[in-house]
Amino acid sequence: MNNKIIALGTLVVALLGVIAFTTKQADAYRGDYTQVGPNHTEEREAEMEKVMESKDYEAWVKLMEQDGRKPGVLNKISEETFPKFAEAYQLAHEGKTEEANQIREELGMGQGQRKGNGQGRGQGQGSI
Repeated sequence: MNNKIIALGTLVVALLGVIAFTTKQADAYRGDYTQVGPNHTEEREAEMEKVMESKDYEAWVKLMEQDGRKPGVLNKISEETFPKFAEAYQLAHEGKTEEANQIREELGMGQGQRKGNGQGRGQGQGSI
């Protein structure tokens, strides 16, 4: 009986650890341009503004990969499509979210609205 309780406790702790480490990347953009992500800093935001204004793809990739990050958006946006992506960014920051979302859709990006209500049933659909 005692071994079962220890085994169950260990399993619960391990499961919670897996959840904690795998949900961090899911905390990115979720369709609301007014909300900042968990890695937001004023410094990084200022850098992003410069990158987007200058439409500097290489600087954007470097910024996105900062601190060992590997966001999925890097698989969707190429050097060729980056100017449109930067345009969507600018539009969103001007409050023109419908126009920004239209460009994001053209680029094959979801709006951050995953199916399954956080229950793990979305199979990644709608994620960026």
